Amino acid sequence: MNSIELGSKTAKDGFNNEYFVVSIFNDWKNNELAKNWLKAMGYKIDEIEEVNAYKIKGSFKADVQVVILIQVKLQQIQDIQNIQVKLVSNANGYNQIDKRWLKSYKELWTIPDNVYTTLQYFTGEMEPKIDNPKDARRMFFYEFDDLEQKNILNFFHENQPLIVSDIIKGRGKFASEWFLVILRKKEKSEVKWILKPINEVINFYSGNVEFSPQGSLKIGKITMQRKGGDGGRDTAKMLQFKINPCELFY
Repeated sequence: MNSIELGSKTAKDGFNNEYFVVSIFNDWKNNELAKNWLKAMGYKIDEIEEVNAYKIKGSFKADVQVVILIQVKLQQIQDIQNIQVKLVSNANGYNQIDKRWLKSYKELWTIPDNVYTTLQYFTGEMEPKIDNPKDARRMFFYEFDDLEQKNILNFFHENQPLIVSDIIKGRGKFASEWFLVILRKKEKSEVKWILKPINEVINFYSGNVEFSPQGSLKIGKITMQRKGGDGGRDTAKMLQFKINPCELFY
């Protein structure tokens, strides 16, 4: 089955949060969109007895947990699926998938001290060490010397599988198993969606590690950048990773 669908029946109130997805799944007996999602996840609708979806509370990669009770050859089986949801209204927009303080990433990925120091200059935790920087608050990767740039590229290249898995899938009980993107353009009532296993999504967004022309870092289709904004508050110095979820459609 093609997991990309168009339809107007699902343009309901509540689209802007994950409870929209929860309500669709919980109305699975009457809602064709829910049935199509379940089919995309490999289920046979006539074997399903019960579906219960919940919004996952807290800071986890998965947004929605779906508990599916199926009957196969007189045996009842309960499946639990964790789904990460991206609700978007602009096909060309970018979505933040992970944001933390550098210290948290250092602990998570055992970042070497030399790489960590370079990232501190990049995010602005440390003021620029060069004369006449482009931004007095921080440094861009093209402003570092050749060895510092090489160390950054080598670290993210060598650790890419771990890094991409952590920022897209996550770890633990509420790690994502599925990635659901729903696009509804503001001027239209119909929605377009795609539902993919998380490992396919990880492979899709992974790729060459290189510096962007703007002085940030690209890991395949993922952009790593200083958060910025926040009216100059310290949170602007956090590191964030962004993707365009709608690239999965193409």
